[in-house]
Amino acid sequence: MTRAVVRARGFVAGLAAVLGAVLLAACTSAEKPRPTPLEALTPKIAGRQVWQARVDSIRFPLAVAVTGNTFTVAGTDGGVLALDANDGRELWRANAGAPLTAGVGSDGRFAAVVTRDNEVVVFEAGREKWRARVGSRVTTAPLVAGERVFVMGVDRVVNAYDALDGRLIWTLRRPGDALTLAQRGVLAPFKDTLLVGQGPRLAGVDPLRGSVRWEVAIASPRGTNEVERLADLVGPVARVGDTVCARAFQAAVGCADAERGVLRWQRNVGGIEGVAGDEQVVVAADGSSRITAWRTASGEVAWTSERLLHRSLSAPLVVGPTVVFGDLEGQVHFLARDGGEPQLRLPTDGSPVAAAPVVAGTTVLVATRNGGLYAFRPQ
Repeated sequence: MTRAVVRARGFVAGLAAVLGAVLLAACTSAEKPRPTPLEALTPKIAGRQVWQARVDSIRFPLAVAVTGNTFTVAGTDGGVLALDANDGRELWRANAGAPLTAGVGSDGRFAAVVTRDNEVVVFEAGREKWRARVGSRVTTAPLVAGERVFVMGVDRVVNAYDALDGRLIWTLRRPGDALTLAQRGVLAPFKDTLLVGQGPRLAGVDPLRGSVRWEVAIASPRGTNEVERLADLVGPVARVGDTVCARAFQAAVGCADAERGVLRWQRNVGGIEGVAGDEQVVVAADGSSRITAWRTASGEVAWTSERLLHRSLSAPLVVGPTVVFGDLEGQVHFLARDGGEPQLRLPTDGSPVAAAPVVAGTTVLVATRNGGLYAFRPQ
């Protein structure tokens, strides 16, 4: 719960503030379990750090954008950086002029971030193109696609802007839960559909008009109050063909057919970070850092691992036969996709891994809270 912040809508704002304070006190007063000590590991695969770069720090929900062979990363101070995945060469650098609460989305031409002043700032090749004010705080990275910039606030209102001039094209307001989660939500492309997390529901939205085509409930929230029923979808999601899998905060992991808008399967399980997957498995860690892999087609448990308990694991990356997690000490763990056995462990700067690892070509990029950007090449 310590990495999640509860925000409120309308008349429940005061209640949410009180509940948030109570929850924070409860989380911080209880003694946390100690991270499981790392076992001695004889590497079973080869891998090494190939380059390193840096941003100011990363104190907000980060999503690293990957387009072709380029990583685009943002730092807390508003700095935005595009790097060549092969060698870490800086392609361009820019600054939003204010600290960030969300970033970064990019389609390779435009890159978008959101500041603490609730301004979405869009760059083209490192030059500021335009900026526009949004109506609420934003913690989900903007999505840039089809010459549009999609921005979702913590109130789950979605705005679509013209990427060329910043013109507001449409706004989607959906009736939702009184409380929402100030953590990275779900805003992702799927063919000609925009995928949007609306509480525990995954919605398929027409990106041209902002109308909802379908909705699927990934979780069925239960509880006696709004806090217990909080089950917002959190990113990142896993896309495998027409299947999209997501986590509902502390409630469930499920997969939906995004072409037809129907649920494929759902499993009740806690956890606060997103999921990753491929044709074989969908993988995620729960609130205790217990890792579970479910079979993508059926939702049956393929394997579990408790080797990294209480290590505050990041959302994972599934790349080839390997699953990659970062932890609270900046360690990067490479596990076998088909069983979870440790394959390789590589260090960073000792600060927590701040986002799900990402891959471009054969290069895996890991970002840390202290602003370290570490590129690894497993083999």
